[in-house]
Amino acid sequence: MPSPRLLVLFGSQTGTAEDVSERLGREARRRRLACRVQALDSYPVVNLINEPLVIFVCATTGQGDPPDNMKNFWRFIFRKHLPSTSLCQMDFAVLGLGDSSYAKFNFVAKKLHRRLLQLGGTALLPVCLGDEQHELGPDAAMDPWLHDLWEKVRVLHPMPLSLSVIPPGVPLPSKFTMQFLPETPRTCSEEQCVARTDPQSPPSELQPFLAPMVTNQRVTGPSHFQDVRLIEFDIAGSGISFAAGDVVLIQPQNAASHVQQFCQVLGLDPEQCFTLQPREPDVPCPTRLPQPCSVRHLVSQYLDIVSVPRRSFFELLACLSPSELERDKLLELSSAAGQEELSQYCSRPRRTALEVLCDFPCTAAAIPPDYLLDLIPPIRPRAFSIASSLLAHPSRLQILVAVVQYQTRLREPRRGLCSSWLASLHPGQGPVQVPLWVRPGGLTFPETADTPVIMVGPGTGVAPFRAAIQERVAQSKAGNFLFFGCRWRDQDFYWEAEWKELEKKGCLTLVTAFSREQKQKVYVQHRLRELGPLVWELLDRRGAYFYLAGNAKYMPADVSEALTSIFQEEGGLSGPDAAAYLARLQRTLRFQTETWA
Repeated sequence: MPSPRLLVLFGSQTGTAEDVSERLGREARRRRLACRVQALDSYPVVNLINEPLVIFVCATTGQGDPPDNMKNFWRFIFRKHLPSTSLCQMDFAVLGLGDSSYAKFNFVAKKLHRRLLQLGGTALLPVCLGDEQHELGPDAAMDPWLHDLWEKVRVLHPMPLSLSVIPPGVPLPSKFTMQFLPETPRTCSEEQCVARTDPQSPPSELQPFLAPMVTNQRVTGPSHFQDVRLIEFDIAGSGISFAAGDVVLIQPQNAASHVQQFCQVLGLDPEQCFTLQPREPDVPCPTRLPQPCSVRHLVSQYLDIVSVPRRSFFELLACLSPSELERDKLLELSSAAGQEELSQYCSRPRRTALEVLCDFPCTAAAIPPDYLLDLIPPIRPRAFSIASSLLAHPSRLQILVAVVQYQTRLREPRRGLCSSWLASLHPGQGPVQVPLWVRPGGLTFPETADTPVIMVGPGTGVAPFRAAIQERVAQSKAGNFLFFGCRWRDQDFYWEAEWKELEKKGCLTLVTAFSREQKQKVYVQHRLRELGPLVWELLDRRGAYFYLAGNAKYMPADVSEALTSIFQEEGGLSGPDAAAYLARLQRTLRFQTETWA
């Protein structure tokens, strides 16, 4: 393809930014632009000084944090000594993906845009602020922004007169080709899995540890609306070590019934084996897929067939459909004008890719296998706070898992892929192994023995604090204060007996909030206010650290508001001074959060 080179770099946590980046790559190729699409942390950032044209696509996670796969880039780009002319030859644009219900909406994209300008880059457009809360999702902001972007690029880098734009209805070549093997080779089996049980180096995403599941126990009452599990793994001999605050990543797989249904709808033989070849020389094959690989392994362990498909899924299906009726409908759903209908059909009811394929049977049966990896994203690992300490449970790793299940207008309940898969495993009925690895989490605890810690963990948010309390008690560290909230004392009071025992020994101060046990709902933030004098004493006079874990939607803002009230009432601070005090705690890592959507 002719120059110029366009580089699309993404920071993605859930896959949305990666999907948008792949869409940009496709639109660039339709305009005859050579284009590379890469995760920010896999790109050698020092090479940015040689890039003429870069589009950054980045999500904002938690409380204004960059996604995991751009954290190294983030640290580098904000180094103070970088010259202000570093990127003076680079034209750039930043596309942000966020959720306006959070305080730091698109914080990462806005901050990156400013930093690239400081380093001498030339912005082609103002930053795009995609919003998950908009009724049409991020596309509402993205569609007009992308229209303007391609117009700017066209003026800067006109297309050769001999070429024209490849129209939307014409499929681009697939990223990979599948060479099906005439017979199943001996190595094409589940045993060829990349994971192994005796790693030479610490397990990672490329080489997870196949951890035996020891127990899988429901810890909520039988009448409680939610099934929550305490799951324990044996990690002896794995090379895994962890501290309080770290997280474990688990690579789930699809249910056997869904794998069978997918293969039937697409007319695939699950036992057939293939090798994968990239069409472009600089495109690597997915490292998680063995070579050769069976269709069953691809569908059960790699393709996320129960994810909610994005617009790009419908665009590609429309290109591949031999049925005029189905193609017209798919084109409508993938058009800018059809986004409200797509939202009604797919996003709101959380319809899965497999269910969509069942709704378009002629199209599904005609999908060339080469396009499977373009059409369906890979299954992403799920992160869980580790809920145990190696000091209390040597060679063991425990997690607290809320099994995700809810109803939409669709007949079948919606189920979380990883939590449902974990809940379905029964170690009592035979050996069960789960691919996992560990990485540092967002919480770090003080080394000094006399520094108190205040931990606020409603619901399953208490998991990392159990690890912290076990670790600190084993190290004879006092000053452990836990604020725990749940609905009912007898239904979802996790580890009640353990906390009571530690209270008796004087190792823990426990404060509980049972929200449904009285007329007025009582939450952890109410308990914090009630104990305002103690909280102020611990933070201001004893240098305590404050931790918060749990659902990211309302709770962090409610707790922050409770703290600023305490600073005003107990510390006599003005509103602005209380806000500054809280900001200082955050800046010095004495206020840390680990939240999830």
